[in-house]
Amino acid sequence: MLTSRRQTVIGHAVLAVAAIAALYPFLSVVLLALSKPGTRQSGFTLPTSISFDNFSEAWSRGLFSQALLSSLIVAAAVVVGTIVLAVLAGYAFAAFPFPLKGLLLGLLLVGLVMPYEATVIPLYYQLRSWHLTNTYWALILPQIGLSLPFAVFWMRTFFVSTPPALREAAAVDGASRFRTLRSILLPMAAPAIGTLATLLFLFAWNEFLLALVLVPDDRSVQTAPLALSFFAGNRRNSNPGVTAAAAVIVALPVLISYIALQRRMISGMLAGAVKE
Repeated sequence: MLTSRRQTVIGHAVLAVAAIAALYPFLSVVLLALSKPGTRQSGFTLPTSISFDNFSEAWSRGLFSQALLSSLIVAAAVVVGTIVLAVLAGYAFAAFPFPLKGLLLGLLLVGLVMPYEATVIPLYYQLRSWHLTNTYWALILPQIGLSLPFAVFWMRTFFVSTPPALREAAAVDGASRFRTLRSILLPMAAPAIGTLATLLFLFAWNEFLLALVLVPDDRSVQTAPLALSFFAGNRRNSNPGVTAAAAVIVALPVLISYIALQRRMISGMLAGAVKE
């Protein structure tokens, strides 16, 4: 009993330290953003009074409304496009035999270990030859391609874990392969798809390097992380409180999405435990 209580105390202490280490950077930025403009705050200094002037100044100077809209358009398109392709590909890899199946799956999974920074320059020249740079397509198409290896692996793992008897029973009843996917497997895959969509949305929203290289000149399609980078690098916006407020504005949609979908993410992580 004493050993168990000691392990519990140690476990809670480790979790508390990890939580503090994880939350400290974000809380320090929030406190800095809530301080009065012009005051010098650093680290974990508590502001003497709460002010939202930094937020209004960052919003008016940074023009983040267009950047947030661009991030939403790009992230939504990446999530929808990747989910549709990953569900179909994952279903095929999990349920049907076809020539060179193992080789194709191996080639696809190479994308999981290949550093995507190596693809940025070739992507730039390819998209420029198609006259797609400084457009939404320059962000959407590469991110769908870069997300597919992980997404296909994710959905294939789920479909492999479903009982084959379900597909066999549907075939006996005369259902086509697509009808089996749409009416039987997709409802079962809702938690896994929800978790995958959440992860893809977070990845797409926070993407910075592709936006920096592929849409550097058209401000109307620049995403929120890129707009924040330009805003923080502008000498006129050298006030740390205003820069911190801009960072909070950019991070707020992601934080809200995570809080709203965290239960679905956990249930999705636990999906796949279906036993025949």
